[in-house]
Amino acid sequence: MLRGELYNGADPELGRERQHAEVQLLRYNTSTDREERAALLRTFLGAAGEGCFIKPSFACDYGSNIFLGRDVFLNANCVLLDVMPIRIGDGTQIGPAVQIYTADHPRDPEVRRSGMESGKPVTIGANVWIGGGAILLPGVTVGDDAVIGAGSVVTRDVPPGATVVGNPARPVRR
Repeated sequence: MLRGELYNGADPELGRERQHAEVQLLRYNTSTDREERAALLRTFLGAAGEGCFIKPSFACDYGSNIFLGRDVFLNANCVLLDVMPIRIGDGTQIGPAVQIYTADHPRDPEVRRSGMESGKPVTIGANVWIGGGAILLPGVTVGDDAVIGAGSVVTRDVPPGATVVGNPARPVRR
């Protein structure tokens, strides 16, 4: 899975890892203690830099494939499907209900019917602002200082400093 190759999503080992994540997410999402939540992030995620905060409710597949820089903020109801690494740079702010997908499925219907899946990593640079309800699809890279408008669907890479909006997201001319 982490090599980006086809894998069986029903694999028992992956099921146990997702179940572990569900337990951690339940603890995180029901805690009212900010320090306890910060400690949970540090142990549950692949990395959580100093000053990170994820406002509950938060959902992910594994947690261990999410890497947050310093002072990263995710607002309520974000969903990160982390079958591959999701890397988010320092100071990035993510609005409510943003969805970041690394999970992908074969285009060939026969392969898809077999239950095989795949994934592509998502990388978000430093000081990025992602508006509420945006969706980032598998394999995209967002450069430092970029802005993604609320409700945008990001289907391809976003250059550093660019502002993109719409579905599919396109650069805004200045």
